[in-house]
Amino acid sequence: MKRILATLAVLALSASAVLAHDFTLGDLKIHHPASKATLPGQPVAGGFMTITNTGAAADRLVSIAAPDVSDDVQIHEMAMENDVMKMRQLADGVELPAGAKVELKPGGLHVMFMKIKHPLKEGDKFKATLNFEKAGKIDVDFKVEAAKPAAKEGEAASGDHSGHGG
Repeated sequence: MKRILATLAVLALSASAVLAHDFTLGDLKIHHPASKATLPGQPVAGGFMTITNTGAAADRLVSIAAPDVSDDVQIHEMAMENDVMKMRQLADGVELPAGAKVELKPGGLHVMFMKIKHPLKEGDKFKATLNFEKAGKIDVDFKVEAAKPAAKEGEAASGDHSGHGG
């Protein structure tokens, strides 16, 4: 009986380690890098994650590389300008203030994988390298999740990536 309980405990710990999808680089905690499944022929995909800077000094996510998926990975923001949602590349990256959490999510700051090399399939994962101004580089795994179902009535203008492949 003890052997069975010990085996179950090991399996439970292994499962939680598999479900945990966090990465740490110095004072930076990167939580759940993810993308959405894409359709064949879809040219772009979005990337999302939460980065928490637990340190006393600001840092900056300056670039991302994911050569298996795209040779052109950009950091973008979406913002309302004159009642129109606009997306633009942030050439200088994303500021990570000391002691703050920054979310990269649909409708706000996010990653864009341009001219993707193949469709992203739900359940897959791919490697990417995050490059920070002060903390340096870290390799992470982006998990490919289900594409968001079609927007319900009244949600079309939510600023998500339904029209931008993410």
